[in-house]
Amino acid sequence: MSASTAPVTTTVTGWGRTAPTAARLIRPRTYEEAAAAVRECGVRGGIPRGLGRAYGDAAQNAGGAVFDMTGLDRIHAIDADDGTVLCGAGVSLHRLMEVLLPLGWFVPVTPGTRQVTVGGAIGADIHGKNHHVSGSFSRHVLSFELLTAEGEIRTVGRGTPLFDATAGGMGLTGVILTATLGLLPVETSLMSVDTERADDLDDLMARLTDTDHHYRYSVAWIDLLARGAATGRAVLTRGDHAPFDALPARARARALQFRTPRFPSAPAFLPEGLLSRTTVGLFNELWYRKAPRARTGELQRISAFFHPLDGVPHWNRVYGRGGFVQYQFVVGHGQEDTLRRIVRRIAERRCPSFLAVLKRFGPADPGWLSFPLPGWTLALDIPAALPGLGPFLDGLDEEVAAAGGRVYLAKDSRLRPELLAAMYPRLDDFRALRAQLDPRGVFVSDLSRRLAL
Repeated sequence: MSASTAPVTTTVTGWGRTAPTAARLIRPRTYEEAAAAVRECGVRGGIPRGLGRAYGDAAQNAGGAVFDMTGLDRIHAIDADDGTVLCGAGVSLHRLMEVLLPLGWFVPVTPGTRQVTVGGAIGADIHGKNHHVSGSFSRHVLSFELLTAEGEIRTVGRGTPLFDATAGGMGLTGVILTATLGLLPVETSLMSVDTERADDLDDLMARLTDTDHHYRYSVAWIDLLARGAATGRAVLTRGDHAPFDALPARARARALQFRTPRFPSAPAFLPEGLLSRTTVGLFNELWYRKAPRARTGELQRISAFFHPLDGVPHWNRVYGRGGFVQYQFVVGHGQEDTLRRIVRRIAERRCPSFLAVLKRFGPADPGWLSFPLPGWTLALDIPAALPGLGPFLDGLDEEVAAAGGRVYLAKDSRLRPELLAAMYPRLDDFRALRAQLDPRGVFVSDLSRRLAL
């Protein structure tokens, strides 16, 4: 093992910073180094990790090894005619945008951060504001190379059991080395955005149901502290990639330029209780009031529309030393009453969440542990130190499971394992394939131990 891949024992945590554990961090730069890291990971096994944006414990492995895959960061080939790219699993979506946008191509799916690796995007089967149109990330993956527990490198194509187990499989089927992706053609690096306010949750759902099909991208920021007649009030933002002729003449020479603003990093330590009900309530009130009642055709940078928080390095520090829980669930169409009850319960509980979004999902994706299903998904950040948070979220989990819904494993840090099978019907298939592919249990994480995956 080279000096660059020599293990370093360190504390590893998810983006929520709630449950740090110690592991040996190994950063392979070649296929050979990756195979050696897997072969020598020890009795506690190992788990691949990208840029650390999984909110919970999916990329942690207490007492074992964590494979930092960001060293496999080469873009190997771009077909600018067909719109495909072959790249290493450690390449970030940010890097892909830097390289591809000037060529007139964009990543087909992006979550709320571009600081995600391609391997992580497949392992979590990430989704974005366009799931109702484009599905999740793995729907646009043509194939990938997977390093198995036995040291074999397999080329895995769509429509195979191994592809479907790996898409959303949280790194537990093997280490993704490279992937070939299909891309989206664009004429500019700007977005044409429509913004409007919704008076309450029913108003919001009606607007989304009636007009979402007119937009490629759609998301609603929702005020979860509002109560009474204003429960679920929201700011709805929708849009598409701006065509070239929509740009003013002065901007057309830079039509495909990718620019990303950067603001000062959040301080390493912030006072506990900074995000109280009072401060978050004030923020939510101001955010809702400043939004236009209706505005159409505003031109925004891609970074502003998709990734506003990426401009603030280490924004997760604003929750203080205790960190935060991101809770995301989905319930199907026909379960709107479940969504209404949960939103009311959160509002009545006075959970101080200023990052809360509601979206509509389209058809489910083939990954056995993929999160999306047709319906409604709500995601919210909550300070982990909020008294009684655990039992409160346990109650929401039960309501979600009873409605045939599920929580997102890439963001989970506390789900009880007995609810997992009800949420993910292909769980037994996943476990059986994993047992066949990795009988020695080489690939393991804090998440997999907690949930008996």
